[in-house]
Amino acid sequence: MTYTMMQVCRKLNMTYQTLKFYCNEGLVPNVKRDANNRRIFDERDLKWLEGLSCLKKCGMSIAEMQEYTKLCLEGKSSIPRRKEMLSEKQVCLRESIKEIEACIDFIDYKQNFYDEVLSGVRPYTSNLLRLDDEE
Repeated sequence: MTYTMMQVCRKLNMTYQTLKFYCNEGLVPNVKRDANNRRIFDERDLKWLEGLSCLKKCGMSIAEMQEYTKLCLEGKSSIPRRKEMLSEKQVCLRESIKEIEACIDFIDYKQNFYDEVLSGVRPYTSNLLRLDDEE
């Protein structure tokens, strides 16, 4: 089965501009064209594009995605370098998760603090306002 650019965009929840940009930047190297010279995509292209979308969400730059694509086109011999690239992104993502978890912990603490203040369990204090009972 083949897909038009618009069908791919709908299927992958991707903008037309993004898909066109990826194609123009060489990130989708095996794109075929129909009789009217319009790009058409097959299932393998869709799987590749899903992977590219994930790599973008992982924080990979276009240049890194181009390098990754180039390595993939080299075949099996480039697997060690590809693994290294993915490992580097994984380390960054795990750091981001730690930062996000710390933010969630802070919000949990503040929500609990506000619940306790509103229920009368704890007096209200502020780091911004000087309250009369603090003087």
